[in-house]
Amino acid sequence: MKTVNIGELKNQLSAYLQYVRRGEEVIVKDRNKPVARILPFESESLSDVEARLVAEGKLKLPERKMDWDEFFALPAGNVPRDVAVRALIESRGDR
Repeated sequence: MKTVNIGELKNQLSAYLQYVRRGEEVIVKDRNKPVARILPFESESLSDVEARLVAEGKLKLPERKMDWDEFFALPAGNVPRDVAVRALIESRGDR
């Protein structure tokens, strides 16, 4: 992992992007305080639409893979079905 202050990043952007292309993470600092992280873009599993949305800043990729076993081990909700359906319908508004 590399760290860089904003000024140096602006002057050496191509060099730091090479680190990222090789799979490294770059931490960006503002006056030595971390403010951002540049991570490698893993596009092999993205569709063209997803890649476009990421490029436009409309979609954020997950930071880690989903652990489905952990997810399904969570306790189920206890809201009655009719209440859940009514809430769903109301949340849709006039659609």
